[in-house]
Amino acid sequence: MVIKSAELETVCGITSTLPENDMPEIAFAGKSNVGKSSLINGLLNRKALARTSASPGKTQTINFYNINKSLYFVDLPGYGYAKVSQEIRNKWGKMIERYLHKSKQLRAVFLLVDIRHAPGENDRIMYDWIVHNGYEPIIIATKLDKIKRSQLLKNLKIIRETLNVSPETKIIPFSAVSKQGKEEIWEAIQTSIID
Repeated sequence: MVIKSAELETVCGITSTLPENDMPEIAFAGKSNVGKSSLINGLLNRKALARTSASPGKTQTINFYNINKSLYFVDLPGYGYAKVSQEIRNKWGKMIERYLHKSKQLRAVFLLVDIRHAPGENDRIMYDWIVHNGYEPIIIATKLDKIKRSQLLKNLKIIRETLNVSPETKIIPFSAVSKQGKEEIWEAIQTSIID
């Protein structure tokens, strides 16, 4: 997809009303520091549209990015960040759940996991939760450039088994450095918009 315009249009906090959008929405979920902002910037050929941060837990809101005035990327708050109180984490959880239930335009949910490690408990909970809400998540295995090529298949198998995903679940390895996986992700986005 040729990106003509991309802008942060709406930011929803814990108490905000979610926008009633009339364009398809693609949501991105993942734990803090998994590389969501880098992925969004990479897909949009932008350096700093989505804010990346060395300190995890930066995205504490649901951010709606208007892409080409034809679809939205929805950046969900990163989960599993230890320095945030349990109460705030519960509120983020409720906020994400509210979004998954209420959005009339949500077409696909991408769940980001770090390819270097087996998915943690929070990743498993999030995967099950997305499925429970009626979506078949597409898994993006981030930080591909940080493993050896010889580790790829083994690590993808660990992700598949740990999350207990269905055989047809797509897992796309992605590198924010080389942009490997970018075309495949865009294909998955296009497919979900057309369906």
